[in-house]
Amino acid sequence: MKGFQFIIAGNWGHFKKPETNNNPLSHDLITKTALIGLIGAVLGIEREDMKSEFPKLSEDLLYGVRLLNPVKKISWGFTSRTAINPTAEGSPKYFEFLKNPRFLVSLALKDKRSESEFSEFCCAIQKEEAVYPPVLGWHNCPANLEWQSEGEFYERDGSFETQGFVLSGEHTLQGISGEFRIGFDKLPTFQEDFWNLPDKYKNVIYPDCPHSISVSGKYYDYKSVNVLETEKWVLI
Repeated sequence: MKGFQFIIAGNWGHFKKPETNNNPLSHDLITKTALIGLIGAVLGIEREDMKSEFPKLSEDLLYGVRLLNPVKKISWGFTSRTAINPTAEGSPKYFEFLKNPRFLVSLALKDKRSESEFSEFCCAIQKEEAVYPPVLGWHNCPANLEWQSEGEFYERDGSFETQGFVLSGEHTLQGISGEFRIGFDKLPTFQEDFWNLPDKYKNVIYPDCPHSISVSGKYYDYKSVNVLETEKWVLI
């Protein structure tokens, strides 16, 4: 499969867990649905048009994430008010934010139906262009995008070592040393009518930066242009 890598970073990030409405908590990693929203912003796709793009891109693109900074979360309080009456009294609400999130993201084209969007996004990252400002989940959390490499993904099966996430129940961990933090999260991977479908969530396990984990199961070799080393990735 065609693929490329880029870095997403910022001072703050918030990828809301839907079950935490009163005091929203954040996923540890950028979700696939948040990434698709970011692609839409970079390409300048209007919100109503994104309604049909989300299911298509959810099916046609695969992604993987590797931490480039350790996960650090901070709670921050805000008083919510409406735009209609901004001076009205409001109640404080606490949000959980990621502090200095920095991710290496691998993106692969699974279905050529979305080749146009994939190629345009790849080109925009290389040229450092965006129609609308990309964000880390929340509009108050601007994102910096940095090109890394272009290459190909090749499906494999067996034992491998990776710094990215793997899938709980689909990959078997081959020994945990206990010398570093292992994270767990449940990430949305498919959105329809701006709603994350509950049956499309994936349970992931990931090593905190800068560590790796050894597992067995399905994975992808990533071979980038002009680089001899092959990276091991799980894509969803």
